Amino acid sequence: MAGIADGALLNDRLVPAVRDGGRISTARFLTAEAERGITYRPAAVREYAQEWEELGRLRSQVDEGVLSLRLARTYPAGEAAQAHRALEAGGVRGRLVLEF
Repeated sequence: MAGIADGALLNDRLVPAVRDGGRISTARFLTAEAERGITYRPAAVREYAQEWEELGRLRSQVDEGVLSLRLARTYPAGEAAQAHRALEAGGVRGRLVLEF
């Protein structure tokens, strides 16, 4: 794989899945150079909040099946603590979403 967006905060554990010279985009602002020339690039949502063209491209990729979104479970906003406990317990495959 040329690159990975690390939303699960796996950091260095992703290195074997990335080809030489690839990139890992991180949510925790980790900036380092890993083995084999792999680089980390921090990403922040607010950087892209107004990037309508880029967001539209991502939406199109989801619609076309190029990108897949894995949803583990939705919770009403009032059950945020329960969702947090589930996340902390580990083993969640996909995103936990709070509905407002």
